[in-house]
Amino acid sequence: MPEQHQPADLSPPIGVSYVMPVLNDATHVRAAVESILAQVYDGPVEVLIALGPSIDGTDALVADLASRDDRITVLENEAGSTPAGLNLGIRAARFPVVVRVDSHSMLAPEYTRVAVETLVRTGADNVGGIMDARGETAFERAVALAYTTPVGLGGSAFHVGGQEGPAETVYLGVFRKDALERVGLFDETVKRGQDWELNRRLRATGGTVWFTPELAVTYRPRSSVERLARQMLSTGLWRGELARRFPAANGIRYFVPPAMVVGVALGLLLGIGGIVQAALGAAPWMLVGFAVPAVYLLFVLLATLVFARRSGAATATWFVAVLPIIHVAWGTGFVLGSLSLTRNIAGHTGR
Repeated sequence: MPEQHQPADLSPPIGVSYVMPVLNDATHVRAAVESILAQVYDGPVEVLIALGPSIDGTDALVADLASRDDRITVLENEAGSTPAGLNLGIRAARFPVVVRVDSHSMLAPEYTRVAVETLVRTGADNVGGIMDARGETAFERAVALAYTTPVGLGGSAFHVGGQEGPAETVYLGVFRKDALERVGLFDETVKRGQDWELNRRLRATGGTVWFTPELAVTYRPRSSVERLARQMLSTGLWRGELARRFPAANGIRYFVPPAMVVGVALGLLLGIGGIVQAALGAAPWMLVGFAVPAVYLLFVLLATLVFARRSGAATATWFVAVLPIIHVAWGTGFVLGSLSLTRNIAGHTGR
């Protein structure tokens, strides 16, 4: 049974500390910070940017932002990882509410007000909403569409929406700082999927993770095939690692992509064996293996017809490619992560 605890009262004016880990993201970080400074919120606020060792000009950009607004503080995140940056910011936070912000995200103007009101109303430890993926190019729009449909990333409420209420996990999160301290902050050994792992501990200690569709955060998808594949491989690696660490805490949707990858790989190998059989004059019964990748290809084409046919020809064309990239990279990563290969591979996959 989870422990029972009484959440501390949040008395107005409720101060808010925004915590944003940043590493090599000069393209998006200014818009993310500007969306924080534009929040319609009456309480005191601070913006804590945990800056990892960057080589793309992010450090100069962040320094410029801090010089223009005394609410912004830059913290040096020598480790460079997301959970290390989050913990650095949380420890430095002066206020009782911590808002996690990603440098690829932009908060709606009412985001903080709605989130804090929901924290107070529900007594939850963490409140979050929808990752509202929005792309600008045809490729990015295809990725955003994949993120927000059940066939892309599994149909979690924070991707596709749903009713307000307790949840397994949410996107980003607005936390009671004392709840974060209660469970020991983020696990810095988990480089991706740290939100899910932290929320698991919050729930295990009697806390509530609360989803509300009123909260939507605009998210900018990766802009190229390489960046998307690296992101999905890394995410899958750590999802597989978490499944290995906590085997009883994983829904079946996490196992569908790796099962597909294994099935398609075995089917292709079997089919190739059938070609060899035919070349040697034997009955090519192993050609039946090609049925597995054929069924998957049919699934991708049907999914494109259902979800992308109204998105324009360019986006629909990219969608046909984006779905397999997500599924294969994520599923392959999951298999490798579940085999305890995370630490050997994840460092080479990038952000």
